[in-house]
This record gives sequence, C-alpha cells and structure tokens, in this order.
Amino acid sequence: MIRTRLSPRRPLAVLGAALLGLVGAVAVSAPASAHHTTIKATSACDQLTGERVLTWTVENSERDKAATLQQVTPNPKTDVTVAVEGASPVPLEGTVVPDGGSVQAVQRVPGDTRSASLTIYALWKANGQEHTDTGTVDLTGDRSCAPAPKCVDLDKATYSHTFDGPKGTATVKLDDDLPLCGDGKQWFTLVSYFAPRPRFATPQYVHGTPDSDWIGGTRTSIELKVDLPDCNTQVDLIWGDTSQVIDPLTEDGKRYGNLKLGSPGAPGNRSHGPQGWYNGGSRTCANPATLFTSKCDGTVAVALSNDGSLSRYAVEFEVRGANGWSKKVTVEPGKANTDTVVPAANAGAVEVLVDGKVVDKGTYSWQRPKDCALPTVATKANCDTFTLTVTNPKGGLPVKAELTYGGRTETRTVAPGGTEKVTFQAGKDDQATVALPDLDLEMQAVYAPEGNCGGSGGGEPALPVTGAAAGVMAAAAGALVAAGAVLFVVTRRRRIRFTA
Repeated sequence: MIRTRLSPRRPLAVLGAALLGLVGAVAVSAPASAHHTTIKATSACDQLTGERVLTWTVENSERDKAATLQQVTPNPKTDVTVAVEGASPVPLEGTVVPDGGSVQAVQRVPGDTRSASLTIYALWKANGQEHTDTGTVDLTGDRSCAPAPKCVDLDKATYSHTFDGPKGTATVKLDDDLPLCGDGKQWFTLVSYFAPRPRFATPQYVHGTPDSDWIGGTRTSIELKVDLPDCNTQVDLIWGDTSQVIDPLTEDGKRYGNLKLGSPGAPGNRSHGPQGWYNGGSRTCANPATLFTSKCDGTVAVALSNDGSLSRYAVEFEVRGANGWSKKVTVEPGKANTDTVVPAANAGAVEVLVDGKVVDKGTYSWQRPKDCALPTVATKANCDTFTLTVTNPKGGLPVKAELTYGGRTETRTVAPGGTEKVTFQAGKDDQATVALPDLDLEMQAVYAPEGNCGGSGGGEPALPVTGAAAGVMAAAAGALVAAGAVLFVVTRRRRIRFTA
C-alpha cells in the first residue's frame, strides 16, 4: 500500500477558491439588492435654439431612506438643473431624492448629439451606504435638431382656409404662424356672381365688389366677405388679387381651375381646407314682373317687365288665358313689353308663368274699369206712344237692356256704338223701368207725353187750359219737345225718374 501525504497548501487553496467564489456571487447580485438609483432620459428638440432638451428622471430605490446626489457627471458636460416652481432652477448635484421618490432634471445638449449619459454618485447614510449609477440615452434614431426658420419664403409658404359659400365668408391663415420672408405678399380674393341656375351654368356676372386682401410681413391671417345676390349665385375663393377675377364667366371662356383654394393642383392645393367654391340660390337672377289692366272692351292688357337690380338674364314669359289661350313673350334684361293683350273671350282667368311657375300676382280676371263710358237712355212720349232709346258708346262691350212698361218687357242687346229703340203703347203707368243687368244698373223713366192728353197716362182729354197759365205751360211743353230727354245716372241700383 502506498500512502500519500497531503500537502498542507492544498486545503488552503481549495478554501481560498471557495471564498473567492462566494465574494464573486455577492458582487454580481449586489445591484439587485443594494442601494442604487435608476436613471432614465427622454429627448425633445428646441427649434428656436436648435438644442436637444434631455429630461433626466432619477429614481430612489429605497422606500425608507432619502438619497443625496453627492456627485453628478453629465456627458456632454452641460448643466443639469432641477426646476423649482416660483424660483430659479437649482443644480441636480446636491439634490435630495425623497424615500421611494424621484426627481427630474433638464439638460441642454447640442442638436447634433448622438448619445448622452448621466453618472450619479448617491449617499443614503453617513455610514457608507452609497452607490454610483449611470443612465444613457441613444439619440442616433432622432433627426438632427436645427433651429427653426424665422420666416418662410413666399414660393414655399402653405396656408389653411375656411369657406362658407352660403354666407359669403372665408378666412386664410399662414401655416405655423411664421411670417413671410422679406416684403413678399400673397393675395387672396373672394368673389360672388349672378348665376342662371343654382348649379354651375353660364353666363355668370360679378355681383358687387370682390373682397381681396394679402398676407405678408407680420400679417399671417385675413378675413374675406362679399355680398350675395338675392338669387342664384356662385362664390369662389381664389389665389391672387382682383386681376385674376373673370367677368363674365362664359360658356367657352376662361375658368379658375386650380386657382380656387382647395383644388387638387397648384397653387390652390397650397392651402388646406374645404373646396373654395359654391353654387346655390332659390330664385332666378331676373326681375320678372307683371301688370294687368282691364279694358272697357273686355280685353286685358298685360305688361311684362324684366327691369331691376337682379335683371341679368332674358326672361321667357308665358301668358295664359281662359279656354286654352296662351302666348309666349321673351323680354331682355332691363326691358319691358306692353304689346300683349288677352282677348275678351279669354280674359276670365289670366295668369303669367316663368319657368313653369305662376309669377307674383297669380290669376287675374277682367273687371270693368270705373272710367268706362256708360250707355245712355232717352225717352219720347205722346198721348199714344212711349219710346225708350238705349245708346251704347263705342269702345265698350255689348250691353243687354231690359225695358219694361205697362206690364210688357222688351229685351235688346246694344252693340258698342249702336242704338236700340223700343216703343210702347201709352197707358196709365207714369214710368218705365230700364235694367242693364250686365252693369248691375236699373233706372226709372217717367212717361210725360207731349201736349194735353186729357190727364196723365193717356186717359180722357182734359179741359183746355187758357190764360196766362196756359201760355206758361205751352212754353214749357215746347222746351221739352225741343230738347227731348237724355237720361242716365251712373249709380248702382238707384231708382231715377226721367221725364220727357
């Protein structure tokens, strides 16, 4: 048997290795259990200065002990400060982080910085509870931070706009509130039109004065407003001053195209917002008006007018009468037509239409004018007969006359400019009735025969009258015979006594 003698150095080596391994294990696990700080950062760009602004957050690992940040080492080496409300910022170094709390500090670094770090040596107790920690932030994924421009070139500027066509208003604003560089000015114009339809149609004519204004210098926004016609209209918000306004817009003429803000192409697409154009309205941009006048002959004269502030387009009137009568008349803007006459046979219901709709006055019916000359009635009587004569003036309508005496009625129609006579056998009645039903008139004619018939009404002859009285009566009778009697009173349903 071979006996091996152990060297006293070997157990010591094994024991030393074991102790070294134990210390290594403690050193690796110490960060998880020892006092420490956690350091994180976020980055932002200050375009006014072109610097990156790092916001560092330092958290205390201990919930029952405050940490004093004894030493702070930033990289890049710029100030790291803590904001204090109502006071100037204080350095992060020397700041106390409360139990389980955190503190934020700000550091400004150059805009082209690609990475940054913050190393902090912290103390928890004077007996040596301390730790040094480092936080880093990688900035390579961010775009470089450069100072923002202080103005924008005229040809690169962009805008935003609002547009309310039915109200005739718009606004335009320069993006980012940056002024235009130098003396550059950008004009914008709002314009309204008279339009023939409530949708796009031509021709169109500018209404009122377009509103035009510019953005430039310190002016970064404008407001525009135009009056709208009280009829069909188009409103356009365009890029440029009033020299760009098209008046009139015609079928084969120029168009605004992409000059209108909100268009898909340049320059209109350099302003962001709704479509800068509008079509609408509820009535035609013309001024159709009518005037009906009844004539004594039963016709109706119709005056057609297209005159007024809205008259921009010709109007086609259609005049309709009773029994299917109609006539179409076109009246140009600013003109009138007085040649249309509805025949008497069709004048019971007259109306005027534009675009298929009855215009202002609706349906009109002929009414006898008050100034029309009325028929006259004359009488002639003797002891045997009583004659009534009805005369109808020229220029009027035929008149129906009903003449009644002694229980007998005769009806006659008297043509315009004509005369009708009816002779009755004299009787005891001392008056006759003449009715004109077309005119709603009635009158009384007195039977007063010439000479002495022996009593009124054609009775027995009376004794002759002599002396002075007889002379007076004879003279009066002679005057009656010489003059006759033209009898008529223009009053409705008045009973009037006529004597011959």
